Amino acid sequence: MTAAPAQPDMRVNIGGMSMRNPVMTASGTFGYGQEYRDFVDLNRLGAVGVKSVTLEPRAGNATPRIAETPSGMLNTIGLQNVGVDAFIAEKLPYLRRFDTSVLVNLSGRTVGDYVELCQRLNDVPGVHGLELNVSCPNVEHGGMEFGVDAAVLGGLVEACRRVTVLPLIVKLSPNVTSIVEMALAAERAGADALALINTLLGMAIDVETRRPKLSRTMGGLSGPAIKPIAVRMVWQTYQAVRVPIIGMGGIANAEDAVEFMLAGATAVAVGTASFVNPRASIDVIDGLETYCLDHGIAKVSDLVGKCLVD
Repeated sequence: MTAAPAQPDMRVNIGGMSMRNPVMTASGTFGYGQEYRDFVDLNRLGAVGVKSVTLEPRAGNATPRIAETPSGMLNTIGLQNVGVDAFIAEKLPYLRRFDTSVLVNLSGRTVGDYVELCQRLNDVPGVHGLELNVSCPNVEHGGMEFGVDAAVLGGLVEACRRVTVLPLIVKLSPNVTSIVEMALAAERAGADALALINTLLGMAIDVETRRPKLSRTMGGLSGPAIKPIAVRMVWQTYQAVRVPIIGMGGIANAEDAVEFMLAGATAVAVGTASFVNPRASIDVIDGLETYCLDHGIAKVSDLVGKCLVD
């Protein structure tokens, strides 16, 4: 009788945040977890990345806020969320039922907003990591403003670093000349890990009405259309920094996830694919495990950065 192959070790660690496997959900695409309860057992995820939280509740931008594009999607949601108080009181209790790390995405209009959010969430049970959203292109103030200037970004990360002991992850914008410059600024300022990429700024026009398809004219492009750009940026960043990277941008299946890990991502986040297939994140986990078994890989972390370049 042939012995069954040993199950691969799927565990990874992102700057101090333990994950049972490398697959998490991308902020803004998975609500606060409960919205997917009919499709996804949260216990199976490496981590849940929840919708961005601000100090105050926000209604978001006017509609229309979504436009489909070839191989992608434009959105201008505008950080609609319940605010930090309601998040702690109403959303976190559900997430605490599961043995899964929770990464809370934070956004603000000022450095003080981010600092206060870090302080408010620092000792809250059920929060395992903080992700600074410095890359949302869909708000008038804050968001991407902090992620396109290395000095501004460094100052923000330093201020947050001083007030939290939780793993601090910085989600970078691709809408910059050099993502490596931004990554190095965040790392020097105290980031424990980096997440990349957020959406690319894009635009679509209705040729019948001759008007933009989005209420705010421009929005963030996500989905398979941006995957090659995201893989390239993960690869470039991996060559330059020492902190772990969460790769995202068009991941829809296990092959996509492997590609990101070979480029240098320690973990991956599934975003837009969840709108097409609500179980996409689970399918990626299952596929990653099968890939490891088929290729004799004992630890999934052995894939990180193993792209062969002559």
